[in-house]
Amino acid sequence: MINMLEKIDFVKCGGMVPVVVQDAGTRKVLMLAYMTREACEITLKTRRATFFSRSRNELWEKGETSGNWLEVKDMLLDCDNDTLLLKVDPKGPACHTGADTCFNETNSADLSFLKTLDELIATRKQNLPENSYTTSLFRAGVNKVAQKVGEEAVELIIEAKDDNHELFLNEGADLLYHLLVLLHHKGFSLNDIVSVLEKRHS
Repeated sequence: MINMLEKIDFVKCGGMVPVVVQDAGTRKVLMLAYMTREACEITLKTRRATFFSRSRNELWEKGETSGNWLEVKDMLLDCDNDTLLLKVDPKGPACHTGADTCFNETNSADLSFLKTLDELIATRKQNLPENSYTTSLFRAGVNKVAQKVGEEAVELIIEAKDDNHELFLNEGADLLYHLLVLLHHKGFSLNDIVSVLEKRHS
């Protein structure tokens, strides 16, 4: 990301660029702010979002008074080199009013997290990092992964017969996760399953 700094066109907008801030997990847009080159340099160095206040004419780190800072996960530059997309992990509400976002939306996980999880599992398969449960599944082989899917399915069925909602949902999450691992072990992804469902629907 540091190499990106030289590509950003700060001149076009009078020494600063607009920054769209997005939750890296939920994909919700949290706020719009501005960065000067100095703010961008600080953000890249600290991994905490620092912006430029046009009303106060000064730099400010998001959360410096509220504690609701933004941990930067990624920074992307648009095609014209004059707008940034900041993907963050928010440590509290993003808006100064106390709302989750400056657009008064609830910043909660939705189905987009499945795509995030799917992409993470794909990365685990490619890199096989140590001390990762997902890595251990890939190394164990397709038979072991398929067995885990079967075990989780049975456990989900058992919990469905009872009234413990927490256990039922946890078993459902375990089944879905292991199914995604099995898909990637076989060379597929969540998108392939979605495509099948779309074709059936049509």
